[in-house]
Amino acid sequence: MAVDMDSFDFSSSELTRYTRHLTLPHLGLEGQSSIKQGSVLIVGLGGLGSISSLYLTGAGIGTIGLIEDDTVSLDNLQRQILYTTDDVGTSKLNIAAQRLKAFNPEVEFKLFSQRLNLANGESIAKDFDIVVDGTDNLVTRQIINQICVEQGKPYIFGAVNLYDGQISVFDAVQGPCMACLFPNKARGEEEKQPEQLAVLNTIPAMIASLQTAEVIKLIVGIGKPLIGRLVIYNAVNVSFDQVKIEKNPACPVCG
Repeated sequence: MAVDMDSFDFSSSELTRYTRHLTLPHLGLEGQSSIKQGSVLIVGLGGLGSISSLYLTGAGIGTIGLIEDDTVSLDNLQRQILYTTDDVGTSKLNIAAQRLKAFNPEVEFKLFSQRLNLANGESIAKDFDIVVDGTDNLVTRQIINQICVEQGKPYIFGAVNLYDGQISVFDAVQGPCMACLFPNKARGEEEKQPEQLAVLNTIPAMIASLQTAEVIKLIVGIGKPLIGRLVIYNAVNVSFDQVKIEKNPACPVCG
């Protein structure tokens, strides 16, 4: 049965830009239309967020929110490929918005130059369908998790360290939340150790790509999302391991 192209709100340039999606089985025009109507909030534009923002922009997510209050430093450039040496000392948010808009002018960006907390996060996140983790610390992840549980939306978790990466989809409506897997520490308790700052530069790219795939799967409604599963990637052994996550009935966040 022929598809009525006029029933989808795509410009001629969009039809060309997204050709490889439009001809993809189980995605096509309807899936790309869902992607265009989707909205995603990325918290942090570091190793994970700088890469997931590129792929989500390329995919044609209709509205992308970016939260970041940091500036580019020279030691970011080993893995944060959205920035260049000339950007050192400038706002990550401003540089990212400029480059991403140039990359795909069809996407609308909403910018938040601030550090996420419960007060601002609740008002920001309510306008987005999905929240993507681009952070590097447990405290901020706890905040994202709590907000997503309260608002009933998926949280695309990602973490990297040394030669390893982790990814999961926490959706308390359908499964466990992050606190079911990682019981909450007291706010501000976590301090980074020197070894926690080290990471092979390809690990964030791997995990951010998987995060983007999970976003697209959720929006389009294809495949099996990583709800209730934690995937651990190790670059040294080239291994992917899965850990099943059970919902904790006594969880202080989603129980």
